[in-house]
Amino acid sequence: MKFFSYSIEGRASYGLEVPGGLLDLGRRFAPEWPTLKALIAADALARAAALRAEAPDLRFDQVALLPVLPDPGTIVCIGLNYEEHRAETARPVAPHPTVFLRIAESLQAHGAPLVIPRESSQFDYEGELALVIGKAGRRIAEHEAWAHVAGVSCFNDASVRDWQNHTHQFGPGKNFPHTGAFGPALVTLDELPADRVVSVETRVNGRALQQSSTDRMIFPVPRLLAYVSTFMTLQPGDVVVTGTPGGVGAKRQPPLWLAEGDEVEVEIGHVGVLRNRCVKEAA
Repeated sequence: MKFFSYSIEGRASYGLEVPGGLLDLGRRFAPEWPTLKALIAADALARAAALRAEAPDLRFDQVALLPVLPDPGTIVCIGLNYEEHRAETARPVAPHPTVFLRIAESLQAHGAPLVIPRESSQFDYEGELALVIGKAGRRIAEHEAWAHVAGVSCFNDASVRDWQNHTHQFGPGKNFPHTGAFGPALVTLDELPADRVVSVETRVNGRALQQSSTDRMIFPVPRLLAYVSTFMTLQPGDVVVTGTPGGVGAKRQPPLWLAEGDEVEVEIGHVGVLRNRCVKEAA
């Protein structure tokens, strides 16, 4: 199943893709579950699935997409989680994942512009697989980790590199408004291959610059969720972004920075394509 968050005539809602369009679940399930996050927290995705044979309420051209979860909980991002990316950054091999946080204000929807801050001349792309937590857990065992995932999506963990490199802390370069993208849809796990290995590709203006697959992660999904849930309780609606492959713009010779008008596509196999154009913030 594929779930989308969107606005329709000024009303925020969410829906389930069916042939010909969308079931407007925000209207059908209000006020009990007014958002996709609320539906996930209620463990009610199956309730939505039972409606799949019904005729659509909306066409896609009638809605403006929002980030998959406009109201996410904690957004936990993993750095340096593919060997080729660790190597290109010359970072030492680490026994534990690198973790930093994003805020909701930093997110943008599929099709909406990524905003290059006026304070920056080093804006970079990072295609990644994002996990949306569906079931709360603390100290999650690795063999139970996938049972805590409601679904996955595409993520562009785009980085304001000059601000990221002010210190060893990544936070400032990851949290400028509307610099990261999340979407277009929440895709449930039944859409993935049995081994849940998917390809990850990032393209800029049609040119493939990152190409890998999730079986090449240094810390695979079960290890990530076990680690993160040791120091915090993962809640429904939290997002775990799993890291980017090698090939980022900062490590190319010469560096390849995103500019006004550039189109970035993050394609995750079996999940979809997240597409955004870049705009420079007005002075």
